Amino acid sequence: MAIQQAISAEQLLDLPWYAKSDPDQRLIRGRAYSIIKRMFDLFLCVLALPIFLLVLAICGLLIKLDSPGGPIFFKQARTGRCGKTFWMYKLRTMVPNAEELKLQLIHLNELKWPDFKITNDPRITRVGRILRRTSLDEVPQIINVFKGEMSLVGPRPTSFGRNTYLLWQTKRLDVVPGITGLWQIIGRGETEFDERLRLDIAYIERQSLWLDINILIRTVFVVFNGRGAR
Repeated sequence: MAIQQAISAEQLLDLPWYAKSDPDQRLIRGRAYSIIKRMFDLFLCVLALPIFLLVLAICGLLIKLDSPGGPIFFKQARTGRCGKTFWMYKLRTMVPNAEELKLQLIHLNELKWPDFKITNDPRITRVGRILRRTSLDEVPQIINVFKGEMSLVGPRPTSFGRNTYLLWQTKRLDVVPGITGLWQIIGRGETEFDERLRLDIAYIERQSLWLDINILIRTVFVVFNGRGAR
């Protein structure tokens, strides 16, 4: 018995920090967790709203000075809970005709399709590189949180439809997508799609207020560190 306990303890130490969260030990789950999480999201967003508005004003001015030919905000169709499509908002970090240029640069893609990433992407503006490195381009997604389309923490919504997913991957569509999540604090832009899916499913199986708060805190450190920024 002592040997089994010793082995279990050793195996526990080898697990990633998020995997040590036991789903059976959660005090709040199901609908109660969803309601409290929604209230938690709204509370934090309202609390930080004055700072967000100031950041948006400054960033908007810089975007217009650097790339006056396009809008400040950029919206893109994303796949949310249950495969429902919604518009996700971001600060524009690319030249106005970025989507057209994407087709011309697709041969330079460094990730497995349907992901798309190019080192030193020529479509990104000077201000856009700073916004991406600091993740300030994600700030407008607070609008999506207020609308209930996104949460602060959850699987990152994809830009491709649910038909792209394999059957085992569709589990990530069972929950509301988030601004940040496990893959963003572990790999960010460096993580391949399948690995991100496994991290998303690991989060869904263990989701709790403790895990959400932990991810939010770790996100702050990752952003300041700049690791894996696109």
